[in-house]
Amino acid sequence: MFDNLSEKLNTIFKKLKGHGHLTEEHINKALKEVKLALLEADVNYKVVKEFLNRVKEKAIGQEVMRSLTPAQQVIKIVRDELTTLMGGSGAELNLKGMPSVIMLVGLQGSGKTTTCAKLAKFLKEKGGKSSYLVPADTYRPAAIEQLQKLGQQLGIEVFPAQNSQTPMEICINALTEARRRGYDAIIIDTAGRLHIDEKMMDELKQLKERLMPQEILLVADAMTGQDAVNIAKTFNQALGITGVILTKMEGDARGGAALSIKAVTQKPIKFVGVGEKLNALEVFYPDRVASRILGMGDILSLIEKAEETMDVQKAKELERKIRKSEFTLEDFRDQLRRIRKMGSLEQILSMIPGLSQMKQFKNLQIDERELVRIEAIINSMTKEERLRPEIINGKRRKRIAYGSGTTVQEINRLLKNYNETKKMIKSFTKKGKKGKRINLIDFFH
Repeated sequence: MFDNLSEKLNTIFKKLKGHGHLTEEHINKALKEVKLALLEADVNYKVVKEFLNRVKEKAIGQEVMRSLTPAQQVIKIVRDELTTLMGGSGAELNLKGMPSVIMLVGLQGSGKTTTCAKLAKFLKEKGGKSSYLVPADTYRPAAIEQLQKLGQQLGIEVFPAQNSQTPMEICINALTEARRRGYDAIIIDTAGRLHIDEKMMDELKQLKERLMPQEILLVADAMTGQDAVNIAKTFNQALGITGVILTKMEGDARGGAALSIKAVTQKPIKFVGVGEKLNALEVFYPDRVASRILGMGDILSLIEKAEETMDVQKAKELERKIRKSEFTLEDFRDQLRRIRKMGSLEQILSMIPGLSQMKQFKNLQIDERELVRIEAIINSMTKEERLRPEIINGKRRKRIAYGSGTTVQEINRLLKNYNETKKMIKSFTKKGKKGKRINLIDFFH
């Protein structure tokens, strides 16, 4: 996400850094280019104009002009203003009700039903909250069945709705049941339409009046750009939404919706969907997103992702093995699985400061299937082979290749990279921080 905008802004600021002393002319020229970059990213024109006025007002101040590093001061101003533009800080869900009522609204195809399941999983794993999923879309064929299947997949209860019931009947009965059974939250999947119509809005208004939800979250497709912003504006005017969940953010290279919605609606983006998997829902942190747009990475999110998949005891055991040079292919397979749980490799690498701006990274084509093939190879080995790879001779390599659906050349490459990495790890543990750095990109290829 934001790939194009990030690249253009970094090119602009690189030129700015080339001037030891900044004049007002330099800043005006840079901001003109920033304006074009934001408009090309499909950011709302009015939002761009107000944003640049704020940046310019601060950037031509005496404090910046007299600074030893004026270009860096300007970049900091842009970062701070981008953060403010997107809401300043992460907006938490209001979960004060017993149960809390969360209505998800939006057009058909925005990903409401899947987002309901993702949100229930998020509340369960991050907040320890129990959710009751409510399929209140009686219009779209198989919408109820879809939510039931997702709930079953996650082990989360779904209210047994029937297509013969009205959305109001489903929601009232579900709320009564949720109170009786002591759920922390009910998440309602409301009906969408191909376009906004009066009947749709009237139904949602009636549900709001009767259920008095703590949260009305608009689910919008980030890839539709300014259409998503206009949809958010319309829903907000009619319903008074409390926030937005932007889906398909991983496919939105421009980012116009994320940069415009808060300024246009005055309602925060609370979550973003970053993939099809049911764990691909993230809290939206404006400051972290602003840093990533400007190529500064997002170490906090990277640490959080690592902690989510970390088993403390296993981590200690792995550290012991590394120190004693006992790192095996079984350990390697466990680490691969952990990395895959954290998200796509491209997403993980983009969080490392400066890496996304490196030429090698920009041209890097990361094939996620490579990790699947490596795991298949290791799974096709016997336990003894995983613990003692040196016994893998030509005959064994052919058997492993046949069992994993790969080639002997791929087995050879994996074993070669494994041996080289073991040497690097050994060198690293001997020399401490002065040791060689492990090149993860080479390791996976």
